[in-house]
Amino acid sequence: MTYTGDVRPGGEAQVRELAHLSITKVAVDPEMSNNCYLLRCRESGEQVLVDAAAEPETLLPLVGAAGLSAVVTTHQHWDHHRALAAVVEATGAEVLVGEPDADAVTEQTGVEVTGRLAHGDTVRVGRCSLRVLAVAGHTPGSVALVYDDPADPDGHPHLFTGDSLFPGGVGATFGDEAAFRQLVDEVEHKIFATLPDETWFYPGHGGDSTLGAERPHLPGWRERGW
Repeated sequence: MTYTGDVRPGGEAQVRELAHLSITKVAVDPEMSNNCYLLRCRESGEQVLVDAAAEPETLLPLVGAAGLSAVVTTHQHWDHHRALAAVVEATGAEVLVGEPDADAVTEQTGVEVTGRLAHGDTVRVGRCSLRVLAVAGHTPGSVALVYDDPADPDGHPHLFTGDSLFPGGVGATFGDEAAFRQLVDEVEHKIFATLPDETWFYPGHGGDSTLGAERPHLPGWRERGW
């Protein structure tokens, strides 16, 4: 299957094979249609899951016998961690959450957060590494993850944005104007100002896009508010 990033709950996962990292994208829950991303180091086989959003019966077969070293929860909202307890119980994975959201995730799931992420931290996936971007606004502790492998023949970074950035705009801030301004600033300065147009990004819901496709619309996003 050619990777497009267009997945639907109940449908097949899509796999993107990079030089050293494999990315499996699957959608869960017909109502919320959350994206979950299983990252696997192609050399060591170590795996990390980005957002155990729902449906452990879908996620655990993807994980398989290789197991899971960690689950990264991109932010504290309930629809991004409903399967966290079941996945951690089945795999013994570490639980990584942005520091300001960590306590809320534990309170909502009953799962102990074992790693509190800060801007600039590294998440290891075997011999691969992802850089943590703290992108506050959608929630105080929202994080994105950048995978930038110069050996990758595609030659561009891969960015997992949770609900901070989508094709067509930043995430919702639920009428909080200060949070919206914060989120737009964080996305502009930490993502668009530091990563090239060729960066492919993978959001928490819906299809993928590139920073180049979205960059011209930044002023319009800021003007329209959310």
